[in-house]
Amino acid sequence: MRRACDLGDWRGEEAMAKQGRIRVGIGGWTYEPWRGTFYPDGLTQKRELEYASRKLSSIEINGTYYGSQKPESFAKWHDETPDDFVFSLKGPRFTTNRRVLAEAAESVQRFIDSGVLELKDKLGPINWQFMPTKKFDPDDFGAFLAALPAEAGGRSLRHAVEVRHDSFRDPQFAELARKHGVAVIHAADSEYPEIEVDTAPFTYARIMGTTEGEEKGYSEAALDAWAKKAKDWASGGKDVYLYVISGHKVRNPVAAMALIERLG
Repeated sequence: MRRACDLGDWRGEEAMAKQGRIRVGIGGWTYEPWRGTFYPDGLTQKRELEYASRKLSSIEINGTYYGSQKPESFAKWHDETPDDFVFSLKGPRFTTNRRVLAEAAESVQRFIDSGVLELKDKLGPINWQFMPTKKFDPDDFGAFLAALPAEAGGRSLRHAVEVRHDSFRDPQFAELARKHGVAVIHAADSEYPEIEVDTAPFTYARIMGTTEGEEKGYSEAALDAWAKKAKDWASGGKDVYLYVISGHKVRNPVAAMALIERLG
C-alpha cells in the first residue's frame, strides 16, 4: 500500500504515464546550406544522418515522395541512427497525384512492399501529401483511406494525410479519417488550410514559418507556444510528430533543437 505522503509523487507518475512521446525533427538531412551552419565544418556528407539523428528525435524522409528507394537504403538508415530514433516517410506522389484515388490501392501496396519495413521499429507515420488542387470527394477519398493497410509484415502502420484544399474543411472528411484511424496533418504557419481535428491515436504537425530574421527561425514566444501546443497534444497519451519544414530552411534545424530543449 502507498503511504499518504507518497500520494503526490504517485499522481505525478500517473500523469507522466499518460504523456505521449513527442518527437521533433526536420525534413530530410541533405541540404548544402546546412553545412557549416547545422553540420560542423569538415563533417563528411556520409555522416550527416548520423549527426542529425543525434541532435533531433525524428526526420521526415522526403525522397520517397519523388521516387522509390532501395531496401538497402532503408536498412542503412536504420543502422546509422540511435535506437529510439524514428523516421516518418512521405508516400510517393505517383500515388496521391491521380485523378481517381479509388484506384490507388495497388500503388499504396507497392510502396509498402518497396523496403520501408527495413526501418523496423524506426518506421514512424507515412505522410500522404496531396496537391493544393485536389478537392475533397467523400466517396473517392474514403476509398483511398480504406486502401491504407493497418499493418504489414506483422508491424502496425500509422498513416497521415496532408490535404491542401479548403474543400477538406468538411465534417465528412474528419469522420472518414477518424473511421480509418488516419491522422489529419496539422499544417501551420503556411498558405495552406490549417485543419486541426482529432482523428487518430497520434498527432502529426508540420510547421512552416521559420524566417531569416529570427536567429532560431521562430521568435522565443513562438517557440514557447509550439512547445506548449506539443505538450497539450501529448497530454492525453498521444504520440506527437512535429517537423519544422519549409520556411527559411537554413534555420529549421536550430528551430527544431530549440523546441527539443523546451520539451526537455
